[in-house]
Amino acid sequence: MTAAVRVENLSKTYHTRQRKGLFKSEKRDVVALQDVTLEVQPGEIFGLLGPNGAGKTTLIKIITTLLLPSSGQAWVNGYHIEKESNRVRASVGCMLMGERGLYWKLTGRENLAYFAALYHIRPELRKQRIQDTIDLTGLGEYADRSVETYSSGQKMKLAFAKSLINDAPLLVLDEPTNTLDVLSASELRAVVRQLHAQGKTIIYTTHIMSEAETLCDRVAIIDRGLLLALDDVSALKASLGREQVTRIDGVIPTKAVQAVQALPMVQKATLVLQDGSGQLTVLSDNSPGMLSRLIESLTTNGAVIQRIAPEEVTLEDVFIAKTGRTLAEDTRQLEKG
Repeated sequence: MTAAVRVENLSKTYHTRQRKGLFKSEKRDVVALQDVTLEVQPGEIFGLLGPNGAGKTTLIKIITTLLLPSSGQAWVNGYHIEKESNRVRASVGCMLMGERGLYWKLTGRENLAYFAALYHIRPELRKQRIQDTIDLTGLGEYADRSVETYSSGQKMKLAFAKSLINDAPLLVLDEPTNTLDVLSASELRAVVRQLHAQGKTIIYTTHIMSEAETLCDRVAIIDRGLLLALDDVSALKASLGREQVTRIDGVIPTKAVQAVQALPMVQKATLVLQDGSGQLTVLSDNSPGMLSRLIESLTTNGAVIQRIAPEEVTLEDVFIAKTGRTLAEDTRQLEKG
């Protein structure tokens, strides 16, 4: 079976200049992707999971021909991204820039008509295709209002509808639930599942662990431009073996975190601070006495524990195990040289 997307040794480095004083600047290389190789199979929902700045958007911009790679190759629906770029674009539906790709002076329906024309959808089919897309995405109440009157969530819904207008076999969604409220995000995921059931191949980028767990057949974990892991969700979680995840909420000073990290049975300990308190996620061997030694290390080093509990392994725990950081962290400052 031919892969829907095949990526071989793909890398991307941005060459920029950083200002040094009023009149001086120096060259800086920003490495966005490093030697990524993967395949997306027809009919699957393939998740790209990673924090902001991990390289997810750069990867999908390359495979949708919006960026040229620094090195490596890729094929989409059997077409080479550089040699057959027009065929690639015709065979992909994209939601890459959210509301920035819309025309705000036009209505939602007029936006869809414009993009349908760009995809050369025949006039006799265009009106029905637009209405079907509006019905599917729930745009009906405001489809005939100008986009400049839309809320951020409504613009995101329209951007999603735009990606469906050409009925392409491959759908690429970059953080599609960003800015959506809980109900709208749930409705969008329901549409994604419906499209998947119809046989669409979907690439879904997110930094929200629960979305990847519930939607995706397979997940690639990307961080700092590197592909760290690729497998189905259950296999990725099982890769932690007999390791245990423990979460501790409370006031946890730096020396307490360092004491936990020094314990021989602890593999990773990552602290996330919020509103004056913190949550410490500890990945450790599932060995006797681990919990009591963990509590002792915390309390003797000034920690005030409000809650402590072992929990089921999640995709975010897999990410922490691979990187020592959480998905909430922003890694957009990537430098080389």
